[in-house]
Amino acid sequence: MAVSQRGIKHEILALLGQAELETVLATLAGYPPEKLLNPLFSAICSGSEKTKWNAVSAMGATVARLADQDMEAARIVMRRFMWSLNDESGGIGWGTPEAMAECLACHGGLAQEYTKILVSFMREDGFYLELPALQRGLMWAMGRLAQVHPDLLRAWQANRYLLPYLDSEDPIVRALAARALGQLLVVEAATKIRQSPADTTKFSLYAEQRLITVTADQLVRDALTALAPFLT
Repeated sequence: MAVSQRGIKHEILALLGQAELETVLATLAGYPPEKLLNPLFSAICSGSEKTKWNAVSAMGATVARLADQDMEAARIVMRRFMWSLNDESGGIGWGTPEAMAECLACHGGLAQEYTKILVSFMREDGFYLELPALQRGLMWAMGRLAQVHPDLLRAWQANRYLLPYLDSEDPIVRALAARALGQLLVVEAATKIRQSPADTTKFSLYAEQRLITVTADQLVRDALTALAPFLT
């Protein structure tokens, strides 16, 4: 007997919360991508970091598969992300910038179409995200996309819109902004990054598909190290 959509959701949420990412991706590859979307949308806003980040990575792989078979269906997912960050949606959009960036990192066609939208979430004349918690996700998103499509971010002036986040009152936003600027090799950001207030706030960073504990100061130092070869 076929498993109901509710049953599939229960299975997937349990998998995301308990399994390692390699197992998650291998298991989900056996499902039609459209069957995975609702469970993954639920999971990206989970309070469990393991569940959330497994879901973010799985969303990227799933939507890339969907885009390969039906680009318009993938565009609908992108619009759903955008709607979830809209005040009119009635939600908050936790995990959405991260998941959207992962989808763009996993599929070049989507990146070509939607990088400008992701950048617009930094723009006060765009779809600006005001909540620091969402800004943390957005700064992570910029860093993730910088690993794969730095030229697209530069084309949409992400470096320009990232700079003000170095003045954020939230130390994690500042640190993640510095990280993204370092990854984008924004040399003109070096002076301002050096002036960042000393801060030893610890937090979890999802990098190379695993969670690590870092401090704000550590990310600032890493950004300056990345920029150092280009400074005169």
